[in-house]
Amino acid sequence: NEFLGRFLLIFEEVLGPLDRQIANLPAFFDPDTTTPEVLDWLARWAGIVFDDRVPVAQRRQAVNNAVSIYRRRGTARGLADFIESVTGVRPEIVEPTLAEVSRDAALTFTFTVQLRVPADSPIEEDLVQRVIDIEKPAFAAGTLVFERAGA
Repeated sequence: NEFLGRFLLIFEEVLGPLDRQIANLPAFFDPDTTTPEVLDWLARWAGIVFDDRVPVAQRRQAVNNAVSIYRRRGTARGLADFIESVTGVRPEIVEPTLAEVSRDAALTFTFTVQLRVPADSPIEEDLVQRVIDIEKPAFAAGTLVFERAGA
C-alpha cells in the first residue's frame, strides 16, 4: 500500500539518524576514537581534569589507564603511573628509608618526584606539580625535581 509506505517513511526519516547515533555509541565512549571534548568529559568521570597543555594523545592514554591507575591511587606506583600517563615520561619517586626517617622524623611521609622531560616537550613544571598535589595523599609532602633534557 502506497500510503502505508509513505507513512512509515516518516518514521524512517526521523529515527534513521537516531539509529546511526546509537550504532556509533561505543565509539563515543572509547577514549581512542572519541572527540577531544568528549574525552575530557570521560576523564572527569574518573576524577581527571586536564590542563590545556596536555596533548590529546596523552589524555587518551590517561583515560584508558584510569581504572588501573585509580586502584593504586595514593601509592608511589600510582603517582608514577599517573604522571607518566600525563607526560609520557616515567618519573622516579624517591622515598626516605626507615633508617633516614628514624634519624629525622621530619622526613616521615615525604617523597621526591624526579622527572626529566624531552627538550621539546610541552609539559611544564607547574603542570606536574599540580598533578602531584592532586594525586598525593593529603598527609604527604612531595617535592618535584623537574629537568628538561638538554637544558
